[in-house]
Amino acid sequence: MQRRSNANELLGQDTDLSRDFIASIEGEYRRYEMLGTAATAQCPDEYLCAAAGDGNSLATLIWHVSGNLKSRFTDFMASDGEKEWRNRDDEFAARQVERSEAEAKWAEGWSVLWDALSGLTDNDLTRQITIRGQGLVVHEALHRSLAHTASHVGQMQYIAKAYAGDAWASLSIPPGQSAAYNMNPTREKIPPK
Repeated sequence: MQRRSNANELLGQDTDLSRDFIASIEGEYRRYEMLGTAATAQCPDEYLCAAAGDGNSLATLIWHVSGNLKSRFTDFMASDGEKEWRNRDDEFAARQVERSEAEAKWAEGWSVLWDALSGLTDNDLTRQITIRGQGLVVHEALHRSLAHTASHVGQMQYIAKAYAGDAWASLSIPPGQSAAYNMNPTREKIPPK
């Protein structure tokens, strides 16, 4: 029986070029990509570009997450993660776009991330990279990026749920259904209410 790597090995001690740790990070990114996609799909078209109160719109968050992923993961191991071509302030500009354009922008950022992650192994986790001139170890940069992305996807869910109203289908365990879910936690999705 093959032994799985322990945490010390995953963070740079004699790994076998496995992807155990990278795969776990990738799995979380995939979960947040799916949650952002599913939330956006439930937002009525007329609210896709509408700012929530004095905050951001779904379109704004899509532009920002995509821009951040593209900047951080283009030439990930070799160049600073804050690219000269990125215009972060423009990501937060109000915009009117069609759903197809928003979906394409969302996919663009994720595509760059998937390309960068596909070539990484757990041995890369202790290599040094830079973001805005600050040195970071790869595993630190991945965790930081994942947390940043997750926070914005949470905002996207909140905005989409507000605009979807009663038509919202929960992307998690719906209120009042925890006991039913706990009886069969391996199922993938709770049926919409």
